[in-house]
Amino acid sequence: MKLTPARIERTLSQYDARAVPDSHPVMQEFNSLFGEHTFFVDQTGLCIVEPTAAPESGIEAGRVVKLASWIDDTRSRLAPHEREVTDVVVVLDKAA
Repeated sequence: MKLTPARIERTLSQYDARAVPDSHPVMQEFNSLFGEHTFFVDQTGLCIVEPTAAPESGIEAGRVVKLASWIDDTRSRLAPHEREVTDVVVVLDKAA
């Protein structure tokens, strides 16, 4: 899921990570491996946000899903693995 700049900002206010800029050289590889998403790196690795089921409350949320883990202490190399759904949920939009 590609997030708008406002949704990226909202996500980062709730989740300790950094967004990977679309202009970063690694984005072509990430997109070919994982599809078109807004990618985040955190202390555990490479993640995306996927929409959760639409709740009746009118709040749109997303769940953080880890796609790759750091394999070195300097956090400079990632190893892809099966999608790992985390417990982290972020509010993307609230009903007006």
